[in-house]
Amino acid sequence: MTRRVTLEEVARAAGVSRATVSRVVNGVTSVDENIRQAVEEAISNTGYLPNLAARSLVTRRADAVALVLPDEDRVLGDPFFGRVVRGVMTVTAPAGLHLVLTTTGVGTGDQVLSDLKRGRLDGVILIHTSPADPLPGRLLDGHFPVVLSARPSVPLPITYVDVHQTAGASLAARHLRYAGRSRLATIAGPQDSPAGQDRLRGFRDAVGDDVPWVEGDFTLPSGAAAMSRLLAEHPDVDGVFVASDLMARGALPVLRRAGRRVPEDVAIVGFDDSRAALDCDPPLTTVRQPTEEMAAEMARLLVRQIEHPETPVAAVIFQPTLVVRHST
Repeated sequence: MTRRVTLEEVARAAGVSRATVSRVVNGVTSVDENIRQAVEEAISNTGYLPNLAARSLVTRRADAVALVLPDEDRVLGDPFFGRVVRGVMTVTAPAGLHLVLTTTGVGTGDQVLSDLKRGRLDGVILIHTSPADPLPGRLLDGHFPVVLSARPSVPLPITYVDVHQTAGASLAARHLRYAGRSRLATIAGPQDSPAGQDRLRGFRDAVGDDVPWVEGDFTLPSGAAAMSRLLAEHPDVDGVFVASDLMARGALPVLRRAGRRVPEDVAIVGFDDSRAALDCDPPLTTVRQPTEEMAAEMARLLVRQIEHPETPVAAVIFQPTLVVRHST
């Protein structure tokens, strides 16, 4: 077996004390820069690997954060969440943080809170919690570092990152109008979520409160069901804003089976600019939210809270853009 290099050996190689090496390994910032460089070079030359368990006793850090995603069926069926994971990892991996993935379900909140209390986690990023989910409030009550992926469903003093949802829906409305469509409708997201509410409100603010709409739940089957209902109730519709690309992907075959050509008869605009937009036939015009950049910002905000517990609550809002393809 390969022998483990000790702190004493690193200290001899660097020409410093064992205590100095320990301070460098544990991230103490008051070490002279020249000494720090000498120690880091000695660590590299000797192949020293820190004892993470011992280090955590000193730093009181687990060097691990949790990313709590929606239920497993949604995660596996929606490419949006893979982009979130990639974005978060662009920050956590270089920072030396282990990313623990989990999905909401029975006992998830209790497990996350237990891991935080026991020092197994340093903080949490929550993606798309429901209004009934008590976990955000419980994390705040425990004074644990936490970042939410969207505006909270109920008023909470919590840091979050979001896209300007209403502005994105307004972009979709203006584009459909510019394309000459006059009989507009929308397939909205779930109205118990801030994103669903804001995208509907932004579209209605742009085209009028009397615009026809049908509610979906951001899944492919709900997009198909909503489009069937929309065509049954408003067969003359010629432009539809669908509040997620995945729902739009479900809606397009329904239009095709009804003999409605896209974009000749009905123009379609989605939301997200996810992989689902490119998998559509035809490729989908959509409102782009910069998912990877937003996820990376969530991770940066969480790291800041972990390192500086007194960091004030913040809301970071990204601006959407329109990506025009062949569905309009």
